[in-house]
Amino acid sequence: MKFILFCTTILISSTITFSQKQLYRVAIGFYNVENLYDTLDTDNTNDTEFTPLGSNNWNSPKYWEKMDRLGEVIEQMGTDGTPDGIACLGLAEIENRSVLEDLVKNKRIQKRHYEIIHHDGPDRRGVDVAFLYNPKYFSPTGYSSYTLKIPERDDFFTRDQLLVSGNLMGEKVHFIICHWPSRRGGEKRSAPLRMAAASLARHIVDSIQTADGMNAKVIVMGDLNDDPVNKSVVKNLRSKSVLNEVTPQDMFNPFYDLYNKGIGSLAWQDVWNLFDQIILSPGYAVNVPANSWHFSKARVFNKPFLAQPDGRFKGYPFRSYAGGQYQGGYSDHFPTYIFLEKETE
Repeated sequence: MKFILFCTTILISSTITFSQKQLYRVAIGFYNVENLYDTLDTDNTNDTEFTPLGSNNWNSPKYWEKMDRLGEVIEQMGTDGTPDGIACLGLAEIENRSVLEDLVKNKRIQKRHYEIIHHDGPDRRGVDVAFLYNPKYFSPTGYSSYTLKIPERDDFFTRDQLLVSGNLMGEKVHFIICHWPSRRGGEKRSAPLRMAAASLARHIVDSIQTADGMNAKVIVMGDLNDDPVNKSVVKNLRSKSVLNEVTPQDMFNPFYDLYNKGIGSLAWQDVWNLFDQIILSPGYAVNVPANSWHFSKARVFNKPFLAQPDGRFKGYPFRSYAGGQYQGGYSDHFPTYIFLEKETE
């Protein structure tokens, strides 16, 4: 048995030989890392609370502990399906490229030689999405960012959506990394903002399919701040949860079944949500040839070490901060990932 790792936003790949054919498996993931700030007070960014003199007393020891925590998570993600772990990873709540450079140098994951794609967006808190990839398995051909604009809200700024295109083992793929607007102000009141964000993501998918054909391989991933059943995901992004109901104009959401079983990526007031999703175009899911990348499994990475060990919030994600107090945990979200597979001669 021979193993190989491959990638796509947390992607991993193993190769298993059956007579004359080889099965390749890759893992693709997403992780909201909860406020990964440096300790500097950056001009034109509302990051004062994450400085040594700010309300969070964010300092170098805490920063480096956070880095090691995140390295521990990324090191283990996806190793249940491939031996080398994540090959490509989408991230949310990243302040700048500098923190990403520190992250990829962490001793736990340094040997994977992750490279970085990041674009500074307009969010007033200074947090962005980003993309890490292992160059052994993924070769980017280009990237661009898309800004969500609300015509009647000149004062509205949120995270850009990052489109990364490239080749995964010679096959053209596209990733759209998102962090849709939060539920601040209430779920119902804020819902139109997430529907607008979903429509923007759908526009990007449609543009790719127009250029590359309806079988184009596109993945939308991110912290959507909505569940798989919400209107933004179902109607605006046009996602379905049942494979035989997916048309060329739809997306396939493999996280619906996990959500329906009560499995979530974050918890609030004793209710689990599954905001962190990875949603695929039909090119990954419907009538896909065996020798092309196709969907295999979806996972929430919720190992016990990632959960609050005791107290009122036992079992919730073990976060860095709670109630304004430093907890020394990982993140307020569990990461998610999927496996893709294909056969080659």
